[in-house]
Amino acid sequence: MEKISRTKVVDVLRRTDYGAVVNVKGWVRTHRSSKAVEFIHINDGSTIKNVQVVVNPEDFDADVLKQVTTGACISVNGVLVESMGAGQASEIQGKEIEIYGLCGNDYPMQKKGQSFEMMRKNAHLRLRTNTFGAVMRIRHNMAIAIHDYFHKNGFFYFHSPIITGSDCEGAGQMFQVTTKNLYDLKKDKDGKIIYDDDFFGVQTSLTVSGQLEGELGATALGAIYTFGPTFRAENSNTPRHLAEFWMIEPEVAFIDLEGLMDLEEDFIKHCVRWALDNCKDDLEFLNKMVDKTLLQRLNSVLEGSFVRLPYTEGIRILEEAVAAGRKFEFPVSWGMDLASEHERYLVEEHFKRPVIMTDYPKDIKAFYMKINDDDRTVQGTDVLFPQIGEIIGGSVREENYDKLMGEIERRGIPFKDMWWYLDTRKYGSCPHGGFGLGFERLILFVTGMQNIRDVIPFPRTPKSAEF
Repeated sequence: MEKISRTKVVDVLRRTDYGAVVNVKGWVRTHRSSKAVEFIHINDGSTIKNVQVVVNPEDFDADVLKQVTTGACISVNGVLVESMGAGQASEIQGKEIEIYGLCGNDYPMQKKGQSFEMMRKNAHLRLRTNTFGAVMRIRHNMAIAIHDYFHKNGFFYFHSPIITGSDCEGAGQMFQVTTKNLYDLKKDKDGKIIYDDDFFGVQTSLTVSGQLEGELGATALGAIYTFGPTFRAENSNTPRHLAEFWMIEPEVAFIDLEGLMDLEEDFIKHCVRWALDNCKDDLEFLNKMVDKTLLQRLNSVLEGSFVRLPYTEGIRILEEAVAAGRKFEFPVSWGMDLASEHERYLVEEHFKRPVIMTDYPKDIKAFYMKINDDDRTVQGTDVLFPQIGEIIGGSVREENYDKLMGEIERRGIPFKDMWWYLDTRKYGSCPHGGFGLGFERLILFVTGMQNIRDVIPFPRTPKSAEF
């Protein structure tokens, strides 16, 4: 085959210099044959769209064409021509075909409607399907949108540690990190493991959050954001939980509750707007094939302001709904942590737009949240979205040393794990706040996918760590 520089499919489909000789490489989506003409659709992952290669079977060895099966990897040289068929402006008249990789008829991703469950069992191959190609391109674009937003707004990208000795207020069960021989553990007289001979000399785990370290960054750099993997060793086999996921956690000095809610709303709208502006083809595909209300829902987020709702008022609305006959699986009362069904009722049925809920009871929130003057509630903020429920959780942090120490003691949190965090309140303390956004929750919303395992390339869940 003559050496011609490769052109990506996304770029070939934009070209109108008909008559040019081009080369495309990729994987065969479909191959339709007849006596007079053959149609080969090739995709290389650069776009949801395929390029059509039209082949005259008389110009090729029949044995070569038989090897061009769904999933095979090929290189094609041909002439770019204006397409006579519907659905594409350009196509390629194939002149030369080279086969890089054969693909038998036992290929699991044949062109037919596979279930998502079946595709999860073949996560190493599902990325080649239209649906997962679209999701992964959107995932990339959302990462770019996040960096773009914070960079343009004067935040510094801050790398918090993945291996940590703190558990960020008990945000979840942790995965231990150790080099110890688990078959021969050294223990003290009380049966507790001695970590003196371990790699770090203390018990360490994979992080559940970069927030505490992020606060240190904010008190030095003014405004930072973390964006990295986090880990929860909770046995939660649900469509909304992963053991390994990615978190975005900005922290800002000198921000108050109103400023924090403004930041949350502006940030999430930026991400949705970015998706609509930069992922048009993929979103239209997902709107057609996965969730026919997707584009409408994304546009609705941009249309108006988010509702700002105190927790106590939210409970009153839910109690009135129950009194009017609305059935919930979990009972409603002041002091409870809202379930997803309560959050979705407020967003989808009552207000019909996103809600930022504030001023939660202090006993159901973390120790570091700033306590209001009523001594019952804290300046926490949860952003609640349609279909997802909570997508962002944040708060103004308690900057007063004595008040923070009081909460640490009240909750029995070991001081030895918190001394360095308390130092930020001892030396030049400042008002500050921030939030956490689960990246996969954002991707769920933007793609319309129903299971969080389908918006990350290789999901890590209980009893599942393949690929």
